[in-house]
Amino acid sequence: MAGLAGVSQATVSLVLSARGDGRAAAISEETRQRVLDAARSLGYVPDPAARRLAAASNNLLGVFSFTATFPTDVQHSYYPFLVGVEQEAAARGYDLVLFTGSSTGGAGAAGPDALSRVRLADGCLFLGRHVPRAELKRLVADGFPVVHLGRREELEGVAWVGADYVSASREVVAHLAELGHRRIVLVREDDDAPASTDRQRGFLDGLAAAGLTGGPGAVLRCADPAGELTAQRVRALVADGVTAFVAEETDTGAAWRALNAAVREAGLGCPGDVSLGLLGSPPADLAARPVPTGFDIPRHRLGAAAVRLLAALVAGEEAEEPLVACEFRAGETAGPPVPPR
Repeated sequence: MAGLAGVSQATVSLVLSARGDGRAAAISEETRQRVLDAARSLGYVPDPAARRLAAASNNLLGVFSFTATFPTDVQHSYYPFLVGVEQEAAARGYDLVLFTGSSTGGAGAAGPDALSRVRLADGCLFLGRHVPRAELKRLVADGFPVVHLGRREELEGVAWVGADYVSASREVVAHLAELGHRRIVLVREDDDAPASTDRQRGFLDGLAAAGLTGGPGAVLRCADPAGELTAQRVRALVADGVTAFVAEETDTGAAWRALNAAVREAGLGCPGDVSLGLLGSPPADLAARPVPTGFDIPRHRLGAAAVRLLAALVAGEEAEEPLVACEFRAGETAGPPVPPR
């Protein structure tokens, strides 16, 4: 709706909620009419319950994780996000309400009430690799403040905060190219999550900037990394001239785990025989030495930025958060390529 009207989601929320606190009065009649016309063309029908909840702030922010249990283990990749969320919420006087996928049928839940529980809060922060798009868009259309932790440009009207994975991935490739590598392969999971797409884009941009080939063979998409990236396959790629591999980080760490296992089983040393890079931080159980070359994701800062944006939307304010830069990590798994024998 925001895109159709040519305005921000905060403006849509102010117009549709018809707030009487002075902020809606600052919106021009022309803009208000564009929003109302867009709402009518989309068949928007106000949700009375949502309006009642929106009218009475209770200083509660929701945090919804698309997992069966809430990721409170300090070794979970989401945990640093949550620390940033909690600290920023406390600093702003908000309490948190925690939701998980199990309370609504999981990430694949369908139906108009799949995410209805989050309306108990004034607004909700969502985190997860895969989300029910229709239900998030319904919340936004109802004027409920929503922020997704991670880029979600494909969901019109859904506000988000994210890390600059494109620039960070490009920097890792540039580092490998400077070491002398000319054949580099990216190992990633076989889905189209925005974080994976951004990493691949940065990887290919890095190859192009270094004058290297980024053809189909430069990216290995694996539905089952452990089953598809075998020691035999790694040996064949190395024999064909590949001297460095990079893997994406995900919440499962599947690509990085599979790459490490395949290289080890192939009897290859790192970085003596082949260099490895990780586009993100290693899983907690693989965080011991050698430290992988790659970049660190500022999860704590991302969590805090998400709360700032959500608090602004709850207040009906115009706001946005810039992409958060990742920090390059030199690590110990990359070195000059071995000269051909």
